[in-house]
Amino acid sequence: MGNLKGAVLLKCPRCEKGDLYEAQNPYKMGKMMEMHKNCSNCGLRYEKEAGFFYGAMYVSYMLNMAFFVVTTVLWYTVFEDKLDWRLYIGSYVLLTVLLVPIIFRYSRSLWLMMMIKFEPEKRGER
Repeated sequence: MGNLKGAVLLKCPRCEKGDLYEAQNPYKMGKMMEMHKNCSNCGLRYEKEAGFFYGAMYVSYMLNMAFFVVTTVLWYTVFEDKLDWRLYIGSYVLLTVLLVPIIFRYSRSLWLMMMIKFEPEKRGER
């Protein structure tokens, strides 16, 4: 299992030096999903097999549910019953849509971290 630091910084889970994504800006829509094939530092191949990142969908779901719980608790703590629930739903949906590129990237990064061991000295695709 890789280090959480590499996942948070969107770096290679094995060496924490190479970038995972081609574009640093997650909102550059043409490049939002474009990952490097291999780490520029240690040579690790990120996608182990076809469909490898399907598991990242579960991580994305987990992140979205955590975001939902946190925003719901904050909403009711701050506003109590002063504001209409439809305003909450609308603002939550808007925030979720705006955060899709970020959640997408972090879910893949966390998935890689869970699957790949942190070995900064190791080189090669595997």
